[in-house]
This record gives sequence, C-alpha cells and structure tokens, in this order.
Amino acid sequence: MSFLPGERLHYAETHFKFKLPWSLLYKPWPEILVDAPFQFVPGTEPTLWIVIRDAHRFPTLLEEMELSIKSVSDPSGISQTKEETVIRKTIDLQIHAKEQFEFHPLKIGALPPGNYEIASTLTVRRESEGETLKASKKFSRWNYPGLKPAPLRIQVLAEVLPKAPGFVAGEMHCHTHYSADHVEHGASPEVLQHAAKAVGLDFVSCTDHAYDFAYTTEDYTKEADSPLPRFDSLREEIKALNQAEGMPLMVASEEVSAGNSKGENVHMTVLGPEGYLPGLGDCGRNWLNNKPTFKIPKHLEMTTAHCFAAHPMQPMGYLEKFIFRRGYWSHKDLNLDRPHKIRGIQFWNGIRDEGFKLGYEWWIEELGKGNDLLPIGGNDAHGDMNDTTSVSMPLFSLRHSRDHVFGKVRTVVKLDERPLTLAAINEAFAGDNCYITDGPALWWERGEKQIIFHARNTADFGGAFRYIRIYGRRRAANGKLATEETLCMESLVAAPEKTDITVYADNFAYLRAECETASGRFALTSAAVL
Repeated sequence: MSFLPGERLHYAETHFKFKLPWSLLYKPWPEILVDAPFQFVPGTEPTLWIVIRDAHRFPTLLEEMELSIKSVSDPSGISQTKEETVIRKTIDLQIHAKEQFEFHPLKIGALPPGNYEIASTLTVRRESEGETLKASKKFSRWNYPGLKPAPLRIQVLAEVLPKAPGFVAGEMHCHTHYSADHVEHGASPEVLQHAAKAVGLDFVSCTDHAYDFAYTTEDYTKEADSPLPRFDSLREEIKALNQAEGMPLMVASEEVSAGNSKGENVHMTVLGPEGYLPGLGDCGRNWLNNKPTFKIPKHLEMTTAHCFAAHPMQPMGYLEKFIFRRGYWSHKDLNLDRPHKIRGIQFWNGIRDEGFKLGYEWWIEELGKGNDLLPIGGNDAHGDMNDTTSVSMPLFSLRHSRDHVFGKVRTVVKLDERPLTLAAINEAFAGDNCYITDGPALWWERGEKQIIFHARNTADFGGAFRYIRIYGRRRAANGKLATEETLCMESLVAAPEKTDITVYADNFAYLRAECETASGRFALTSAAVL
C-alpha cells in the first residue's frame, strides 16, 4: 500500500473506490502513461514505454504520439551540450489496448551523448464493443486526473558505466506487476529486463510482496486459494526471460512482511528463495487484523537464501504504525547468533534521505560490534523507470517525485570470472566485497598488511571527485574495537576520476571508503575486515 505518510511512490492505481460510489481519481479510461529508463548506456537505443492499466475494463485505441526531444544542461549545472537542440516527431501507433496490463516499447532513434527532456502527447479514443467512439482525447505524458504533466528526463552516456573489474551490478529491490493492489502496480519482468539493459545492470532481483501473491489479480481484496500459482508464475516468466543471450539475469525474489522482536511488521528482501515465504501482516486488506504471519527467525528457518533488512529505518507516520502495525529493525532482529542470519542492510532506498541517514548510522554501529553486514542499495521501484507517481490521498489526489527510480542505486558485488548465475551471485553475497553507488565505482582489494582502494568515474557523472574518504575502526590491545570510527584519509583537493589509495592496516579491525563526484553522485564500500 502506498497511501499513508512515509510510503514509497509507484505507478498509481486510480480505479479502486473502496466500494464507494465516487472518487475524484476515477475516470472511465485506462491509466495510460509514458515512461523510459533514466539513462542509456552506449550500445543501447533510447526507448520509451507506453504503460496501460485496466484496458480490459475500458478498451482504448492509441492513435498517435507527438514527441518533442530537447537537449538540456546536466542537472548539476555541468553542461554536456553547448547549445539547445529540439527534435520533433509524430509516430503513428494504432494500438488497440484491451488487456489489464500492457507495455508497448517505442524506439525513438539514436541520440548523441547528453541530457534530454522529452515531452510526449498521446491522442487516444475509447472503444466500445469493437467500435471506436468518435470523441478523441489528447494528454501529455499521462492521463492521471489532477496531476500536472512532467517531461521525461534521460541521459545518453558517452562512456560505459564505471565498474570494478570482475564485479556485477544489480537492482536489489524492485517490483513487477505481480505486486499490485488498490493503489499501485509494477512493470512486467520483461520490461524491467530491457530497462536493466538500458541503464547498465547485470542482474535484477524482483522482490514482489509476499502478500500480493496471496490475493487475486482480478480483485485485490479477494484472497486466492493459494499464493503458489502466482509465485510460480513469476518464476516461470523469469525463467523464460533468462533464456535470452546478452540480457541481464532476472531473479525471482520476494519482499516478505515479517515480525520483528516487538511483534511489529518489518520488510525483508529474500534473494531467490527456494519457495514462497508467507507474510501478510501489513497487507492492508484486513485493516487492524495486522499481526505478523511469522517472525523473522521463523522465516530464516524456512529458507537458505540471503536475506536483507529492507529500508529498516524509513520514517513512518502514526497511522501507518497503527493500521499496519509497522515498526523498525533492531540489533536483535538481525539474528546474528543463528546459523542463518541477516546478510545485509538495505539502507539506501533510492534517495539519501532521513531513512538513509538512520540506516547508515545503524550499519556503522553494527560494524563497531564486529558484525560484518553488507551495505545494500535498491530503489523500491514499482515500474518507475524515469520518475514516480502515487496516490497521495485515497480517492482525492496524486503526487509525483523523482526519488525511487528503477536501477538508479546499484549494488555491485565481486563475481570474478564465474558465469553470471543465481548460484554465483549467492556466492558473491556470501563474501565481504561489494559497494553501492548511483554513479562512480569504488572498491577495495586486500594486499599484504594493506588495503588498496580504487575510485573510478567518467565525465558523464561529473569527472573528478569532490572527496574520497577512508574510514577505519581501530582494535585495542585487548582486542576490543574502538567506540568511534577514524577518518584515516581524505582527498584535500579534487581527486582525479581515476584514483588509487593504499592504506596500511596497522591495528585496524576494518577499513572502508566513501566518495562523491563533482555532480553529487555517491558510492560507499563494504568493510574490508582485517
């Protein structure tokens, strides 16, 4: 659900009226919007996607699309284009939309490297019993009622994404159309696979809600006889997609609502579980009947897959806590004394906000206790390839943001020379070497009594670094860790886009690094335990 304060933003559902006779959001048209990956790496052609929802109820003919593609300066103020250019196109569509979910790709041709704003206008006609109605309608970007249109923003990269050699980059938290309820829906796994290729990902972990598998697609309030058919359907769909050569690996994962040590609902992402893990506590269908299905230790017993604390410290409102009994993660919930424990903390959830800050501080606190937890990044995107929409107030209003975008925050793990498979990714997450980023590459390697840190960036993301900082925590003579981290080293002047730093271990228990580029892109590494 995404209609209470503090919730993430998604493709929005506007036709659900909670059995009421009215809604300011309800219109007798399918939801239609134009989306696009936020960036395109070299070798991929800029492509838009027309997303259509509920056309099985409101069959509609999409006649044509008018496009205006304008080059713009980089949002950071570093211009990649010396002068503004505008490309105008009119594309004949003739798409008869009549399914519950439809996703139509639209290639717009090669564009020179740079940043662009794309304005789109669709001409559509409602259809009835096979006959097209005479009345036509035009709208810009989407037909969401009361929501001001916003242009698409894309960046065509001049260089390949900076990435550590032998590492693979993935989206660790996103949702497909199997996550669909009263106010939101995701994209198809096929769309996400193509979007992953465009933005430069190697794998995608599709973390659909455990509770959405348990309800029917036709009626979000009707519990299915079993969640297994929908769960297995996602796995079969992803299995078929993984037969394609040269495409990112898709992983059928799950976001499970689990009970914390206080009996509150928290979210845990599970990387490719062997079977369905039930978790219906905060699904919103049963109102105050919101007790967790199982607590975290029970879920850890039910799978051997890697499990991660999802957005563990994201602030939430009192209504969300009351109606859904949602809470926060704690040290006890990590179950670090068990054979199967939480492997990492996904505290970067699309944006460096208060939830990031609090989750980051918790991760540092756990490192100080000697707990080598991995830092995980994700975006919690439900479709949302370019920007995000959501229900702001049920029945009344919508909102728009650019905070939770598919593939923008990447988790990059060391795979070495192994073939890219789920087994290899699992082995990589069992190790301790990863980094999270929305742009530059930042990683480490162990030497003899030293750690070598490497930072790489490109002109696409601002070139030079504002700073590169190396942190460590010292070990006392009695073996105990220092209370606070030490800032071991910081670049005092702008570091070049290719920088290597060697730090001698001395009596450090671990070392780690952070960096930020001139355009504000950020990365941090896992802890190199010594």
